[in-house]
Amino acid sequence: QVQLVESGGGLVQAGGSLRLSCAASGSIFSINAMCWYRQAPEKERELVAAIPSGGMTRYADSVKGRFTISRDKNTVYLQMNNLKPEDTAVYYCNAEMYIHGSSGVKDFWGKGTRVTVSS
Repeated sequence: QVQLVESGGGLVQAGGSLRLSCAASGSIFSINAMCWYRQAPEKERELVAAIPSGGMTRYADSVKGRFTISRDKNTVYLQMNNLKPEDTAVYYCNAEMYIHGSSGVKDFWGKGTRVTVSS
């Protein structure tokens, strides 16, 4: 069984910072990519940042220069600086992984962590 567990969300004032973490655990053979998505109330889920194995990171235009994605083995981080009220959302971790005993890449999601930015 594979799990993605996020942490680090909370309430912060505009201009503040938060650091999200997501740890993948279980029967993982390898990880292709890890990403952060977010979903604001009454909006569709959107990609915030992605870090593929051996590839370049990429960011949504709305967070470029403010957010930084990084990864250490099976944990992915999202450093969020200069937060704005429009960053308020539930943030989800996503990972594309190869699992022991299973063929093909599988897509996994965490349960999400809430970020609220007050003005």
